[in-house]
Amino acid sequence: MAALCACWACTDKLSEAEPAQESADQEQISQKILFKGETAVSNQAFLVKFAVKPTQEQVETLLGNGTVSVQPYFPHMPGKEALEAQFGLDRWYEVTVEEGASLDAKVLEAAALKQVSVVQYKLQYSIPENEFMTVPAQEYPDTKGTLSFNNFSDPMIGDQWHYINTGNEKYGTGAVKGADVNVKDVWARLICGDESIVIAVVDKGVKNTHPDLKDNIWINADEIPGNGIDDDHNGYIDDVYGYNFVSKTGFIDWVKPDSYGDSSHGTHCAGTIAAVNNNGRGVAGLAGGTGKKDGCKIMSCQIFEGTAGGDAAKAIKYAADNGASIISCSFGYDSSISSDNAFIKRFGSAEIDAIRYFENTKGNNTVLDGNIAIFAAGNEQHDFAHYPGAFVDIISVSAFAANYMPAYYTNYGPGCNIAAPGGDMKLNYQYGGVLSTVCSETENGNDYGYMQGTSMACPHVSGVVALALSYAKQIGKKFTVNEFKQLILASTDDIDQRIANTTLDGYAKYYHQMGTGAIDAWRLMMNIEGIPSSTAAVGKKQWISLESALGSSSVSLSYLDVVIPQATIDALGLQKIQGTSDSKYPATPAGECYGYVQFGRLYIHPTKVGSGTMTIKVIGGGDHLGGGDNPPGGMEIDRKISVIAREADGGNGTGGWL
Repeated sequence: MAALCACWACTDKLSEAEPAQESADQEQISQKILFKGETAVSNQAFLVKFAVKPTQEQVETLLGNGTVSVQPYFPHMPGKEALEAQFGLDRWYEVTVEEGASLDAKVLEAAALKQVSVVQYKLQYSIPENEFMTVPAQEYPDTKGTLSFNNFSDPMIGDQWHYINTGNEKYGTGAVKGADVNVKDVWARLICGDESIVIAVVDKGVKNTHPDLKDNIWINADEIPGNGIDDDHNGYIDDVYGYNFVSKTGFIDWVKPDSYGDSSHGTHCAGTIAAVNNNGRGVAGLAGGTGKKDGCKIMSCQIFEGTAGGDAAKAIKYAADNGASIISCSFGYDSSISSDNAFIKRFGSAEIDAIRYFENTKGNNTVLDGNIAIFAAGNEQHDFAHYPGAFVDIISVSAFAANYMPAYYTNYGPGCNIAAPGGDMKLNYQYGGVLSTVCSETENGNDYGYMQGTSMACPHVSGVVALALSYAKQIGKKFTVNEFKQLILASTDDIDQRIANTTLDGYAKYYHQMGTGAIDAWRLMMNIEGIPSSTAAVGKKQWISLESALGSSSVSLSYLDVVIPQATIDALGLQKIQGTSDSKYPATPAGECYGYVQFGRLYIHPTKVGSGTMTIKVIGGGDHLGGGDNPPGGMEIDRKISVIAREADGGNGTGGWL
């Protein structure tokens, strides 16, 4: 998203002083500054416990005349005292200064105090013109009734190439089969979501009444709507579906028709993550379930409303305190920043403290010891990711198009960790974008539209990660947050070879600059299981090495069989091939088959884009099995592998996948 969130510029307490009016895009918020104390109770005059409000005399003793109030910045969450203290959230305070008083002077006064470690101007960024485009979708496109992916009944799923790309030129010139997140076989055979996994969309408001979203909207069961009371004591009143951090109310305002800047952005991102699947309506969502109210849940943490921005740091802490496992953040700071420390020096550390708190909070999921933060890389064609996503340990997402090439607008290079579908309407003005839920004044089927941007790529990764947490829970796997991040970034398809082989102009700059590659949902599920994956080319008889599954000695092992389930045969369109015999390393099985192993390599002939598993049976030690009446021999080893079939040639001179 080109829009910039609420943020703060730092004083020289950290190093470089920044003026309150840093740019024309920023607006000072009603004479407020933030500061972080050295300790939570470093000065009894006002750094007091949350239950005690300092008197005006106490405030002015330390900060002088003109100071109206000093209040804790982050609402306190009962039971989280130790974690709040660990990441310094209990030491952040908001100072309100009298109208007409010099804010700069007050900042310098605070910065000079030994009790204060950080002082930040509290600034709000206004929202510039969106760099993404929004195109309304027809009620139901011409693909209605012609597709049955996983037997889902969502009539628009055929135009969601970002999930299942059939290579239809309708998606844009040079569209490539399989240039998507590879979710079809995950849905069909593994998982579609889990209602216990919550994703916080830190963005514009999510339309919680949308007919394709409402069953997957998170509900705060401990809050009584509309009574004006903080029933669950989390610091927020009437926060039933999340919270609006702009207007500071529990009312999520997903659209203001008379306000510039509202664009259904948060609702569009939410639909990609978890629009309800198989409900006979509209679109599908990556983690939207099967239509039986079993999809992952969307929490709306609204930080944009019209042209106004709210407190992203508070929104992120809210997500942590209320059970979100993922924050999907399609916003960033459009600024050339040279390092993590430079970001903190320029914009401050309240937001980073909140992200660290979020990632280290044990959420509702049973899989991780914390949570995952995911950010968009930015749409300015810069050769670096925008912050906060550019931080070394935060996942930042760049964008590719239906032709499996970097989208024209995407940021790339340092700080970009992974790529996902973001759409490119230069390939096709409408269908080349990402199709998802939007807001309209009616609910007659027009609540759908196309957008493009790394804002759209970010929720694709968020949705795939939500599926992955659902699957890990289903099979009883547990990971640390760091381990899971590494699995995500290792679960990609190569994009560099297409960039290297293209004859199109202008793409060389993206080589080795799109992170680890394109997110692959099937590969991530296999990595969670511990199953190695290999890539095969569609339309070719080929050998695939088994070294990743059986080690470098795989070439000299004796093989017993290859067991290929019918689901894999169907998914890959495997054709029968004729086996050959060898006295020492016999083909297995002999004769006509769907695959065999020889010299540590699997021989298959896939004809369809798809994913599947098969089991290699091998003798561990020697060339025959021991036991029974057999002479001493080896034991049987069964090694499950995954094969992902992709187009060998992208067509139109754009090179191949492999």
